[in-house]
Amino acid sequence: SFDGIACVWEYKDGDFDCVASLEGHENEVKAVAWSRSGQYLATCGRDKSVWVWEGEDEQYEVAAVVHSHTQDVKSVAWHPKIDVLASVSYDDSLKLFAQFGDDWRCASTLKGHGSTVWGLAFSPDGAQVVSGSFDRTVKIWDVVTGKEVITLNGHKSLVVGVAFSPDGTR
Repeated sequence: SFDGIACVWEYKDGDFDCVASLEGHENEVKAVAWSRSGQYLATCGRDKSVWVWEGEDEQYEVAAVVHSHTQDVKSVAWHPKIDVLASVSYDDSLKLFAQFGDDWRCASTLKGHGSTVWGLAFSPDGAQVVSGSFDRTVKIWDVVTGKEVITLNGHKSLVVGVAFSPDGTR
């Protein structure tokens, strides 16, 4: 929300209830994403931060606040098989975060876009991550090496959303 709060809603007994209000961002929350296990929820925002929340039911605690981006963070996505988090930003980068002991840190920074990176998604097997940018390109990256696999051109305007098909071929 623009108020800097992310609400967790639960469907129970035929109705939705806000079971948790996650407060801490200095201004609007741009995106949220659940980890595969459901143990973590990530939020990102205009305040250049990525928050990792840990919990379940109505109890959520801040596991980490990471300030690796230098500009607004536009989107976050979790790896489909392990607890690795990706984010994209106005700083033209894609970052991968992992837990080192008790700390969440930036494990790698993927650079190659010429402008704001708006969207990202992991491939179904988690081997690749795709990003879309204001520079009108889509890039596919190897998650392990952090190297660009391919750049797809052809859009006439910025790319704000990307996705892999369930089988990873599109």
